[in-house]
Amino acid sequence: NISSFLSSNFLINAIYFFIFSIVWITMLGFGSPILIVSGILFGKWIGTIISVLSISIGALTLYSIANFFFKDIVKKLLERKFEKYIQLFQKNEFYYFFIYRFVGGLGVPFFLQNVFPVLFNMKKVNYFFSSFLGFVPGFFILNTVGAGLNSYIEQAQSFSFLDLILTPDIYLPIIMFIVLMILSLIIRKIFFKNVN
Repeated sequence: NISSFLSSNFLINAIYFFIFSIVWITMLGFGSPILIVSGILFGKWIGTIISVLSISIGALTLYSIANFFFKDIVKKLLERKFEKYIQLFQKNEFYYFFIYRFVGGLGVPFFLQNVFPVLFNMKKVNYFFSSFLGFVPGFFILNTVGAGLNSYIEQAQSFSFLDLILTPDIYLPIIMFIVLMILSLIIRKIFFKNVN
């Protein structure tokens, strides 16, 4: 039983998972699996705290490495693609990067989201806190899905995909996710309307 194992070794497992998440993101891993697994292992509240903090640190670590060692390569590869974003982010890097994180990075792969601020030399403190705050809504929803999966598996006598989808612990986060996506599209239109 996952719950009993975790509760007996909670702090150790949380630390292991925290460190693994930082390393995973630093090594160009994507965030979604971490979010679902943290919800399954630690529940929606603690899972969200662990994943938001660890992924924010991992992203900052990756950004710092890219900015220090690979700045010229990043500029050569990404500058033309992100040219319109650079001008926008230079106006107010914290504000626009927070919005960018909140809307899921406008469809840009996660590891590129993490390194592209090299192009406008974003301050590390702004990078961390705009990421941290921007991550919270989406990360909470995916952790809630993970927690719902764990709850369903523990309670169900047999697996049924329809029963799984109709479980409030699953369909409510999915509805929240759809609402967040619609909100993200509206925000994208407002704040990134001149960026194609």
